[in-house]
Amino acid sequence: MTTQQQQRERETAVIRSPQDGSEVGVAALAGPEEVRAAIDANLRAARACRDMPAFTRAAVLRKVADGLDAARADFARTLALEAGKPIAQARIELDRAIFVFRDAAEEATRIGGEVLPADVVPAGTGRIALTRRFPLSPIAAITPFNFPVLLAAHKIAPAMACGATITLKPPPQDPLTTLRLGEIIKTSGYPEGAVNIVPCHVEVAQVLIEDPRVRLITFTGSGKAGWAIRSKAGSKRVLLELGGNAAVIIESDAGLSWAAARCAIGGFTYAGQSCISTQRIFVHERVFDAFLDLLLQRVRELKVGDVLDDHTDVGPMISADAAERVERWISEAVAGGAKIALGGKRNGLFLEPTVLLHTTAEMKVNCEEVFAPLVTVTPYRELTEAITAANASPYGLQAGVFTTNLQTMFRLHAELDVGAVNGNDIPGFRIDRLPYGGARASGLGREGVRYAIEEMTERRVLTLKLD
Repeated sequence: MTTQQQQRERETAVIRSPQDGSEVGVAALAGPEEVRAAIDANLRAARACRDMPAFTRAAVLRKVADGLDAARADFARTLALEAGKPIAQARIELDRAIFVFRDAAEEATRIGGEVLPADVVPAGTGRIALTRRFPLSPIAAITPFNFPVLLAAHKIAPAMACGATITLKPPPQDPLTTLRLGEIIKTSGYPEGAVNIVPCHVEVAQVLIEDPRVRLITFTGSGKAGWAIRSKAGSKRVLLELGGNAAVIIESDAGLSWAAARCAIGGFTYAGQSCISTQRIFVHERVFDAFLDLLLQRVRELKVGDVLDDHTDVGPMISADAAERVERWISEAVAGGAKIALGGKRNGLFLEPTVLLHTTAEMKVNCEEVFAPLVTVTPYRELTEAITAANASPYGLQAGVFTTNLQTMFRLHAELDVGAVNGNDIPGFRIDRLPYGGARASGLGREGVRYAIEEMTERRVLTLKLD
C-alpha cells in the first residue's frame, strides 16, 4: 500500500451494524486542518447568523424539521442499522428530533430582554438600562452514539434559533444519520458554513476544545470525558450532559402494575443504553415480592432480536467491549453475593435483559453507570433509607418515584439530589421542551431549546442617558 493510499484509509471509517457486523456506510474523517476550516467557516458566518431576523431563523428551522419529516422512514432505517436501535425506537427518536427543530422555530421568536431602572442610586437619575441576548459563536459540540440524531438536534437547533454558529463532532459508532441531518441543514437557508458536522478521531477533536476562538463547548457523553473537557476549556463556557445510574423509588401505596410495566421499559429500552435508563430500583419491603413478580413477568415478555422488526424491544449493545464489560460486572456481582433473578447471559453483542437481587451499593452494577439492559432491585423499610441509597451515587441526572401520596412526592422532589424527579414514572421519561440536565457528576447546565439558548447566548447591558 502506498503512502497516499494509507492516507486515504485513515480518512474514512466503515460504519458497521452492531447487530451483525454488516456495512451500513462509510464516513469521511476530518483531520485537524478540516476541523480548523470548519471553525473558520463558523467565524465567517457569525455576523450573518447574528443579524438574521427572528422570523427568518424560525422559517429555516421549520424547513429543517420538514426535511427530517420527509426523510423519516429512511433516516429511521439507517439509524436502526448503524446504532443497533430497534426500528420502533428509531422512529421515536426521529419524531423527537423533528419536534426539537419545530420547538426551536418557536423559541427563535421569543428571545427577549429586560428594561431595568437605573435610578436606584443618584448616579442613575435620568437613565435606563436594557438587556439583550447575543449569540456565542462559534460553538463546539460533541455528541454520543445512543441518540445521534436527537442529541445533535438538541445542540444544533437552539444554536440556529439564537443565531449562533456551531461545529459538531458526531459519534464515531454511528455518524451517518447526523451527517444526513447536516445535509438537510445546508439546504435550509441558514448561512453557509454556519453549521458543520465533522466526524473525526478523538485526538483531532481536541482542536475543537483547545481553539481559543471557540466560545462555548457543549458535550454529551461520559463523565470522564466531560470533566476532562472542562479542565481543558480555559475561559470557554462549558455545558455538560453526562452519565447517570438512575434510581427508582417505589412506595407501598404505588400502583405496582404500572410501576413494573414502566420499569421494564425504562431499564431495557435500547438495551439500557441511555444515561437516564432505569438502573437501581428501590422497593418498599411490604410490596417487594409482589412488585418483583410483576417486573419479572414484564421483562420476560420483552422481545430481543432483529432491530428492523417492529416488535423488537431490545437489540444489541453498541460494541463487543461494552457487552463484555457488563458481563464481567455481572460475574463480579454474583461472586460478591448477588443473585440473578433473570437473564445474565451474553450472546455476542446481545445481553439478555437482566434483573439482579441482593446487590450492595459498592458493586459496579450499582455505583457505576451500567449502560446496559440490567436493573438491580433492592428492598427498603423506611423512605429515608431509600433516599439515602438513591443519593449515595455520585450521579444525579433524573429519578423516578411511584407513590399516590402527594406529601411523599414533594418530599422526594426536595430531597433527591437530581436534575429532575418524575412522579409516577421512570427516570427516562423526558419531554424535550423541559429543562434537562444533572447535578453533581452528571453535568453542568441545562438543555431543552429555551434553556440551551440561555447557555448559548450572553446577556449584554445597554445603559441610556435620557436627558
